[in-house]
Amino acid sequence: MSSHGMELDLSSAEDSATVDLDRASYVETIEAVIASLDQGDGPRVSKNDEGHLWTFKYGSVDVFVQLTGETEADTLTAWSPVLTLPARDELRLMKHLLEMNCNQTLEARFGLSGNQILVIASRILQDISAAEISRLMTIVATIADDSDDALRAEFSLT
Repeated sequence: MSSHGMELDLSSAEDSATVDLDRASYVETIEAVIASLDQGDGPRVSKNDEGHLWTFKYGSVDVFVQLTGETEADTLTAWSPVLTLPARDELRLMKHLLEMNCNQTLEARFGLSGNQILVIASRILQDISAAEISRLMTIVATIADDSDDALRAEFSLT
């Protein structure tokens, strides 16, 4: 499948994930990756019964990272809103997003949550490596930042 012009450079993401998960917790690894990606005033983090939730700025988007816990059955999810509905020509928008899902999003995907179009990726922690954590977060941040302006320009009502 072709990438239709969207190229992702993941080499720096994987290089930044040199933390060995045998010596560091998932939280420490996630925070190290966020520190390497954050382009804002620093990440925000909250912890509650549902785990940890971080928010950071990457280019023109906000990226959210949720860790439900630290067992192998828990989940790491990263997402970033890129467009709010309603939008112009929603049928064409949905077709465009499906084509992007097929050709450009790697392990991530576009999805709909409420009235928000998101770029999202999720993985259970079983057998996850630091490089996979970094890749998951970097793919979401990069695709969202590369896509949001064009999607808003073409489909936003405002």
